[in-house]
Amino acid sequence: MAHCVAYANFAHMAYTSLRAFVDALEQAGELVRIKEFVDPVLEIAEVTDRISKAGNRNKALLFENTGTGFPLLINSMGSDKRMCMALGVNHLDEVMNDIDALLKKMSTPKNGLLDKLAMLPQLGKFASYMPHVVSGRGACQEVVMTTPDLSKLPVLKCWPEDGGPFITLPAIHTKEPATGMRNIGMYRMQVFDDTMTGMHWHRHKVSARHYNEYKKLGKRMPVAVALGGDPVYTYAATAPLPENVDEYMLAGFLRKKKVSLVRCITQPEIEVPADADIIIEGYVDPNEELIWEGPFGDHTGYYSLPDWYPRFHVTAITHRKDAIYPATIVGIPPQEDAWIGKATERIFLTPIKMTMVPEIADMNMPVEGVFHNLVIATINKEYPGQGQKVMNAMWGAGQMMFNKILVLADGEAATGVRIDDYARLAKEVFDNLDPATDVYFSQGPMDVLDHSCSKMGFGGKMCIDGTRKTEEEMNTPAAAYKMPGSFSAAMLKTKYGEITSISDRLMREWGIPVLFVAMAKDRPGHVADLHSRLCTEPGMEGLKMILYVEHTVDTADIADVLWRFCNNLDPRRDHMYGGPVRNILGLDGTRKTKKYDSFDRPWPNIIVADDVTIKTIDNKWSSLGLGELLISPSLRYKTQLYRGGATVLDEEK
Repeated sequence: MAHCVAYANFAHMAYTSLRAFVDALEQAGELVRIKEFVDPVLEIAEVTDRISKAGNRNKALLFENTGTGFPLLINSMGSDKRMCMALGVNHLDEVMNDIDALLKKMSTPKNGLLDKLAMLPQLGKFASYMPHVVSGRGACQEVVMTTPDLSKLPVLKCWPEDGGPFITLPAIHTKEPATGMRNIGMYRMQVFDDTMTGMHWHRHKVSARHYNEYKKLGKRMPVAVALGGDPVYTYAATAPLPENVDEYMLAGFLRKKKVSLVRCITQPEIEVPADADIIIEGYVDPNEELIWEGPFGDHTGYYSLPDWYPRFHVTAITHRKDAIYPATIVGIPPQEDAWIGKATERIFLTPIKMTMVPEIADMNMPVEGVFHNLVIATINKEYPGQGQKVMNAMWGAGQMMFNKILVLADGEAATGVRIDDYARLAKEVFDNLDPATDVYFSQGPMDVLDHSCSKMGFGGKMCIDGTRKTEEEMNTPAAAYKMPGSFSAAMLKTKYGEITSISDRLMREWGIPVLFVAMAKDRPGHVADLHSRLCTEPGMEGLKMILYVEHTVDTADIADVLWRFCNNLDPRRDHMYGGPVRNILGLDGTRKTKKYDSFDRPWPNIIVADDVTIKTIDNKWSSLGLGELLISPSLRYKTQLYRGGATVLDEEK
């Protein structure tokens, strides 16, 4: 996936409202207005899911008839082009280059007076991006609901097993009570009634720490939620910034214009963007009983499990006269969040390079890895063990601590291979890989949405060091490795009845010694047993890795295999070695159950639309102005669901 595609005339555009961004999208041919009524309950999500996966028909959608007084914008940043438009750049690497230039100027030794004076304009320019509070009311407070009522907003219920409707694109404002340090984060909010939602902040999030401080003080915690305004505000709320960096400083830097803030009406301790579209003010009482929130169809493509979270009580809702309600859906990739992740990948590459991993050349998060699950990094290697140094540094770097699979390769300068040329890069990695000694397993903090961990938020990690090895690192001479001999994938499928699908496409087409196997487990230890038997088959000696996935997966679909595999694997728990010298690595990416795997947590379902919604949108499609009918992406997964809805207890299997 390219990250340097250039688009014209978007540079340094600060939008004065979400409607201004809508106008820009429409002028660029990137928006479709839908005048037909489409229900925010399930229907809008189904239309958006089809469009987001539709290639060159992928557009932002403005639903003008939502059954409320507010139109709804969705998928507005759901492509490389629209993400660039949102950030006001011609290509995403522009932001990286701006940050790179700034940090280099600030970090270069400056001994002379002239050198120091030369820095002042640059620092002054950066200071001009700091947010400032203005007096009076902002455009976001043009209309004040006399009685706040969340049912007046077109809040989406995206998927049939969701716990309820969720606000999906909120910029949530909190402050540390002692220092007043502001934090803006994005955490989903399940609506329970007209004036109460859940507040889904995980324990490692900054807002959760603020919550704990208010709990110690025995005080109510003021909170405000901003929706809309410049799309940069939305992006900044998702950015993995250090705790002491104001998200609106990043927003000002990106839009090349400071953010003007106004005080909330009922929660005056909190300031919000004056030009936002909608503001929801309220509080969280840390002494109040938590509420059972979820499940929720999440960005992993699976439902996240329900849990206990704080209650948010609404004290006011204000909005612009012409407000637009922004939303997003998350589910089976690709979705809009993939492009937001790509922006983060580019923007934060330079800070990672300059502060923690100076040898890193580039970084890439494939869409199938849904952010944390799979990260590729290329490095400029100079000494033995450098791969392990990078591994440890990256796993200790902010949200990279949640990374599950890290793949390291040499930089483009050494290999001539771009990091997003996945086939050629994989060939380079496996040419340099001894599976027995160059794959490292660890454990540590994991995303709480990772359902494959035996314990919530704590699980295994794996680093595949595919860099070229120095003499000191060589355990097996490269010449000792040969490509697998002649074996028949079809013959293996016939011989082993538990194999439902098998693919040696990577080997045949690109010379990558990896096999994909889909299998139906029927006993404990089945995957390890099959791996042991496969590794002794004639012609398999040069194989380096076998990935095992659920029996329902079509192994010919590489993207689907990787998405399912990355979600369902705990590398430390689910790896095994086979072969005459135990050098063929097997990785178990199948669903885990109590019966066959001693797995005690519930296992979530893949996210799909229900039959009624699919049929409703099929019948309504011709009136939506979206061209020829697009078939629901859910249909390919409908037969792969486990009994019991969003989650299923292992006793059932």
